[in-house]
Amino acid sequence: MKRGLLIILSGPSGVGKGTIRKYFEKNERLRLAYSISMTTRKPRAGEVDGKDYYFTTKEDFQNRVKNGELLEYAEFVGNYYGTPLKEVERLRDEGKNVLLEIEVQGATQVQKKCPDAISIFIIPPSMEELEARIRGRRSEPEEIIQQRLAKAANEMKMIAQYKYIVCNDDPKLAAELIETIILRHMELEENK
Repeated sequence: MKRGLLIILSGPSGVGKGTIRKYFEKNERLRLAYSISMTTRKPRAGEVDGKDYYFTTKEDFQNRVKNGELLEYAEFVGNYYGTPLKEVERLRDEGKNVLLEIEVQGATQVQKKCPDAISIFIIPPSMEELEARIRGRRSEPEEIIQQRLAKAANEMKMIAQYKYIVCNDDPKLAAELIETIILRHMELEENK
């Protein structure tokens, strides 16, 4: 059995990564396994531990970093986010294509460790639209919104690090483009 692909789906907060993913994650042809990230932030309304994120303490997270248990990690607005390494390796060894939905700092770490990763950066149609999406969540105070917008502006400068850039003007169309990218890489792997 061929080892699964590692797919990085990245982009600024509020760009619609989760919305796009929902369109294609159930497509059995893609053999996808979604990598659940770990975070020290508190769950948002409706988020489920072990499904949306693995919620943990800062102390536990820092111990995992020290022990080399994370493929990537980052800190943002006082919280840590990261990808458990052992789970990613297990899924890839089972032939599943592992999808990492991570931010730019983490994506940079993964690309250094796994140069074979397929990197996809999702951009908003405009920064004004991105701001409207972030504000539309109504889940964070103004100070955090401003931090997210400043971070997004910096992240947009990093798109040259990615193999593919997909604009999320229409989430269904963006999802179809990403499906095509994954299927093409699967085909290339099969023909090796």
